[in-house]
Amino acid sequence: MAMLDVKNLCKQFGKKPALEDVSFQVGEGQIYGLLGHNGAGKSTTLGIILGMVEPDRGEAFIDGVSVQKKRATALRSVGSIFESPCFYEYLSGWENLHILSNYSGPFDKKATEEIVGRVGLTDRIGSKVRTYSHGMRQRLALAQALLPMPKVLLLDEPTDGLDPEGIKWFRDFILGLRKERGMTVVFNSHLLAEVEQMCDRVAILKGGKRVFEGKISSVAGDERIYEVDLDPWEDGMHFLELQGCRMIREGRISIPPEADPAILVAALVGVRVRVVAFSPIRRSLEDLYLEITR
Repeated sequence: MAMLDVKNLCKQFGKKPALEDVSFQVGEGQIYGLLGHNGAGKSTTLGIILGMVEPDRGEAFIDGVSVQKKRATALRSVGSIFESPCFYEYLSGWENLHILSNYSGPFDKKATEEIVGRVGLTDRIGSKVRTYSHGMRQRLALAQALLPMPKVLLLDEPTDGLDPEGIKWFRDFILGLRKERGMTVVFNSHLLAEVEQMCDRVAILKGGKRVFEGKISSVAGDERIYEVDLDPWEDGMHFLELQGCRMIREGRISIPPEADPAILVAALVGVRVRVVAFSPIRRSLEDLYLEITR
């Protein structure tokens, strides 16, 4: 059974469809990424999974329990950071965690101290939140999300606004959670390189529709991708297309399985096209994303 099972979600705001028949599954212990431009439906999807947005049609199940039918039971095993985390600015980080954790159950001092140490806030947890940097607020939000000791962690743009050091810390932290606790993590992000390094699977949303879903390891596929620099570009590309090549975007092409790149280069030179570069590259998540969203 999937730890998270999203089935045929549909949602419309006014006349504009936000989600159209979106489905995906996340297995236990997987890290899953939701990708898409602003307005693609990522946050709406997370909102439905958290029971904060009511779908027009469809259902989300967490560990086999329907969020729409048994919200409190389903969310008992979920921690989340959704949209911008809010805290009581005039209280300390510790006081905020004390108050907020009481909403879902009794306050556990020992567990809270452990989580505060884990997110690196021990030295500042007694300071008022208004003195926290953006990165510290994100760590406090992560501590709050982990206090219910969840099986599933849902994160809405968790690295937004973080510097490179903070992004690396977040990546290592999430990978550590999965390794040590087998935690299932679902998050959306604009940072494709980070998603590629962290996630087992991804879904790409465009205009409220799921246009891709699959393993990160399958992104490269069997397609042979080359970085090319030709002069003149138009003449060179016209010749390559006659040989069965396909332009992915300017400077990047896909060549047929049977094609010999050395013969292609020699033929280009033969038709008076200067070949500055013609080198194989691995197809990345960014390549796939740009192909789909364009």
